[in-house]
Amino acid sequence: MSVKTVDLYDFTHTDAAEYLKKFEYPWQALSGLKDFIITLGSGLNNEEYSEISPQVWVHKSAKIFPSAYLGAPCIVGEGSEVRHCAFIRGSALIGKNCVVGNSTELKNVILFDNVQVPHYNYVGDSILGFKSHMGAGSITSNVKSDKGLVRVRCKENSIETGLKKFGAALGDFVEVGCNSVLNPGTVIGRNTNVYPLSCVRGEVPANSVYKTGGVIVSKK
Repeated sequence: MSVKTVDLYDFTHTDAAEYLKKFEYPWQALSGLKDFIITLGSGLNNEEYSEISPQVWVHKSAKIFPSAYLGAPCIVGEGSEVRHCAFIRGSALIGKNCVVGNSTELKNVILFDNVQVPHYNYVGDSILGFKSHMGAGSITSNVKSDKGLVRVRCKENSIETGLKKFGAALGDFVEVGCNSVLNPGTVIGRNTNVYPLSCVRGEVPANSVYKTGGVIVSKK
């Protein structure tokens, strides 16, 4: 089953490696993420990171634009950029060389190294793998309209997460097209591309293309 944590991520590209390895499924890491970030941040090297406000740690090589808001707890890694009007509500672990773009909002997330959410994105209660990219205007929807518990729909069965809030788990090298919506409980396997204007739900296999109308084909 490709929705398992070990099938989605290369753990060498995140400071959350040991934390994530504890969980069979990625969404299981979301509930304790705030406490994990606080513990991780408190042990960071003061020569590399500055605590710019209580429980907000920023690598000294990172670039924070003047109008960005960083809520606690938050860690911004080496070489990353948080651009104008970005809104980090808290519980965000941003890896190395990431881009959090203009008017992008983050909440309760892990961004692996080299992730790009560069234009008008909302990413909540989600985990984005190494070099994954969300096109302009694409968002994660993290709460069901009926406010019920989120389930992950797989080919074989449906998995109860036990969570009211879970947006998406993107594997390494996932590309999400512009203005797409990833519905609650979306899990996208490694090296998969999603067409622009898509409405995605449940498991999308690795090495595939999610086309208009929900048609999924394997990459050649």
